[in-house]
Amino acid sequence: MHPETPTGYHCMPLANITSEDFVFHGFVAGNTNNSFNAALTSAFVTDFPGLNDLGISAARLDIAEGGSIPMHTHPGATELLIMVQGEITAGFLTTSAVYSNTLKPGDLMVFPQGMLHFQVNSGKGKATAFLTFSSANPGAQLLDLLLFSNNLPSNLVAQTTFLDLAQVKKLKARFGGRG
Repeated sequence: MHPETPTGYHCMPLANITSEDFVFHGFVAGNTNNSFNAALTSAFVTDFPGLNDLGISAARLDIAEGGSIPMHTHPGATELLIMVQGEITAGFLTTSAVYSNTLKPGDLMVFPQGMLHFQVNSGKGKATAFLTFSSANPGAQLLDLLLFSNNLPSNLVAQTTFLDLAQVKKLKARFGGRG
């Protein structure tokens, strides 16, 4: 047994490591035909063994026209977005402020660890960005999925979010929730 790294993954035996462990193939556009009209192609430690114990990872973000990445957090990492194509309006929220900007190719924006943030394609055509994270496995919690893809009774969701019951039921139907 080989020791675990801080990311929780075991170190590979030196004899088994090859140059392929340090190369990620497939950083290509993802399928945006889904509820969010967006796709994330991840290069996290689970996809890219060479990242083990390095404290970094990456992803490719593709958002179709009109698509978005809904409010979400990365509890274990800061995110840096690097705009490549199109236009994305992105921002993060604190209890006292909203930090939002419209990004174009060549722009960068940072989202501090744990902050609720979003990305919306605000231009014509598709938008593409590359993301880097300060963790080999940053994790993500999408607010819409947390609230509406579960079996918590709809009346409790409505009462705790101040949304009307009909809207909660509509969102639960969209995201596969019950109750």
